[in-house]
Amino acid sequence: MTLFRFARKTSAALLTLALGLSNAAPAWAHFGMVLPSVPTVMENKDADLKVELKFWHPFKNKGMNLVKPKSFQVWNGGQATDLRFALKEGQENGFIVWAATYRLNRPGQYAFIMEPEPYWEPEEDKFIIHYTKTYVDAFGNDEGCFDPLPGLKTEIIPLVKPGGLYAGNVFIGRVLLDGQNVSNAEVEIEWYPGPGLAGQAPSESMVTQVVKTDERGIFIYAPPRAGWWGFAALNKADYKLKQNDQDKEVELGAVLWLYFHKFQPPTPLK
Repeated sequence: MTLFRFARKTSAALLTLALGLSNAAPAWAHFGMVLPSVPTVMENKDADLKVELKFWHPFKNKGMNLVKPKSFQVWNGGQATDLRFALKEGQENGFIVWAATYRLNRPGQYAFIMEPEPYWEPEEDKFIIHYTKTYVDAFGNDEGCFDPLPGLKTEIIPLVKPGGLYAGNVFIGRVLLDGQNVSNAEVEIEWYPGPGLAGQAPSESMVTQVVKTDERGIFIYAPPRAGWWGFAALNKADYKLKQNDQDKEVELGAVLWLYFHKFQPPTPLK
């Protein structure tokens, strides 16, 4: 075998191996998920809302085990209610998930927030903590959505009403960390296709959309289709955690889930 043929075969083998490894272990984004059974409650009566908690790759609908969260609360009218005691463990696609039922009994905007235990990600050699939030508008009241929530380490503040979004609308958010605007932060964005479904993309680079915040911590994105969309603003913590007696970095994620509605056709006037 000539040196040229040997080099060509060796290069081809290495390329095949590299492609196989890249296909076997794609670097999908992580998202904390807090998803209510409905994003809006319109009937002016008591309503039981189921809220599901996951740690997931939304677009591909691939799961990771979520240990019982450190905290799970709902905020309404400036008051927090502890819901951690109401969480019940479940399974989805073989992974641990959690859910709670909460009764909406008065008008207002409800913000559901999960703080998980730190998740060790060996492939990235760091811990991940995603402070995850979503909103539910009840009985036609959506006041309070533009205000930061007390005591939350990091969050995305919506600058448009989160309960009034159509697919294709521009969403504008501000990223806060310790109450301060975060400039130049990466915001990962994924669509969740729903239970039992996986999204299809032309390439792996299309699975997770990425935008960056400006000097005021503001970012803009227009989801192209209806459904649940997750926004995860990622920053490095100013502390480290121990893993096998070694100090490891901690990724803090401010995660916001929003529902973008399909535009309804007009109806004839009566």
